[in-house]
Amino acid sequence: MKIDQRLVDAAIDLLQRRFPPGYGVAAAIYTADGDLFTGAVFEPEYGGGGLCAETGAILQAHTLNKQVTASACVAYDGSGRIVILTPCGICQERLRHWGGAVEVAVPDPADPTRWIAKPCAKFSPTTGLMCLEDER
Repeated sequence: MKIDQRLVDAAIDLLQRRFPPGYGVAAAIYTADGDLFTGAVFEPEYGGGGLCAETGAILQAHTLNKQVTASACVAYDGSGRIVILTPCGICQERLRHWGGAVEVAVPDPADPTRWIAKPCAKFSPTTGLMCLEDER
């Protein structure tokens, strides 16, 4: 399955249910057979063992031997709006495990509350970061 508003809305729903307004990160992924998994950022009170929001959803899919096809991550920004987050470098690497066709939501440059779908193939194989050469 590809990114659609239902996937983004699932991440937003978890963000709003799990975190107080103004704080938190949540994600949602699709699998090839249509399952939808969500995850929330884990920031432990002590130590540096935090986990990205995508991690829980990715591990659910992996545990069930499912093929991940799409991912969306959302967060509150400083003004309280819910914005789309590009996956961090490590999450881009994790998602790339399922190939370059996996889609990720990235923020629309004109409005970060809106998303644009990009394939993992746009990730740099050397840095793991999103390549946006097609937008330069």
